[in-house]
Amino acid sequence: MKTLGKLSISILCASMALTARADIVTDWNIVATDIIYDAIKPPPPAYRALAMVQTSVYVAANAITKKYAPLIDVSATKHASIEAAVASASRESLIALLPDHAEAIDTIYQTEIAKLPNDETLTAGIEVGINAARAVAEMRSGDKPSLANDYRPVTTAGIYVPTIVPAAVGWAESRDPWALESTSQFRPGPPPELSSKRWADDYNEILQLGAADSTARTDEQTAAALFWQATAPKVYFPVVRSITAQPGRDLTRNSRVLAAASQAGDDALAAVFDAKHTYQFWRPFTAIRNGDQDGNEATTRRADWNPLISTPMHPEYPCAHCIVASAIGNVIRIDLGSEPVPMLKTSSPADADVTRSWDSVDAFIQEVSNARIWEGVHYRNSAEVAQTMGQKVAGAVAESLSMR
Repeated sequence: MKTLGKLSISILCASMALTARADIVTDWNIVATDIIYDAIKPPPPAYRALAMVQTSVYVAANAITKKYAPLIDVSATKHASIEAAVASASRESLIALLPDHAEAIDTIYQTEIAKLPNDETLTAGIEVGINAARAVAEMRSGDKPSLANDYRPVTTAGIYVPTIVPAAVGWAESRDPWALESTSQFRPGPPPELSSKRWADDYNEILQLGAADSTARTDEQTAAALFWQATAPKVYFPVVRSITAQPGRDLTRNSRVLAAASQAGDDALAAVFDAKHTYQFWRPFTAIRNGDQDGNEATTRRADWNPLISTPMHPEYPCAHCIVASAIGNVIRIDLGSEPVPMLKTSSPADADVTRSWDSVDAFIQEVSNARIWEGVHYRNSAEVAQTMGQKVAGAVAESLSMR
């Protein structure tokens, strides 16, 4: 997996040192998301990497506590240090994924291990973590994750078309999902017919609300739209940590919900790119500048229309942000069950000085969907379809991890 640049050891150490220290599972999730954000830029491989790490942590923790049905059998004595196992699993998995950053990762690991009692429980816990990470790597050894693709631009000989390759053309086929039977298991039906009222309604909504020069979009809607330009795990996993930081939660439960959220995010992206490249539906930028060619009298072309943000380089339907938010949000919902939902919050790499918060899972999911419309890059139907897909993905992951 390609990595970008060298990480600053001092910055990474500070990311753990400054943590509120809810528990070591949550602390290492912060480290993992920070490292992965700096090292892996495209979202699909970033989510896969985090899923590898968090699944290793869960397997290690559960091997010691035996609280849930094992995902993979890893032997462990109950006297092994769960804290050492979590740190060791995180280190082993991260270094295997990002060998160029081994020095930074190991510096953090040694700092954390030094805080634990140096006895036989430490040695046993370290061994459990190593074995868990290696077992997860072996379980996923058939994957050949790749963003390479054989995209062929649609054109006729001699005619210019833009020369940017769409994102993640072959991603869905390059590896197996964690919990889905296939990446096409929850593939939705096609987008609305261009002659339909639904198409006209969605077109006209984004024509007004998603334009760069919109006077219909409020300042608050614009703020949310700019915030949710971010796509990486770094913007989504503080939302999950909003629940792992709550009092009374144990390490194994926290490791399971983080594993579930990361697997759900990874499977959701595989599923959504399968659908995107199946249907090849046009983005608002293309549709609105060709609004006189859709055969619908209720749509009107605007020749100079631009979205609020740059349009992502892949087909429109369904919405990737929306499926990830729904998958992760529904994992949180399943984990909490009848327990009250704490205030969910996160900050965005696209807007680092701002923290946004929500008092319900639904409010979080819906804001992400709305933001993609206000940004001018997704239609309402695409967001709704993706939300349903995300809910199904979360359910499949929850079943595989014995969450219900």
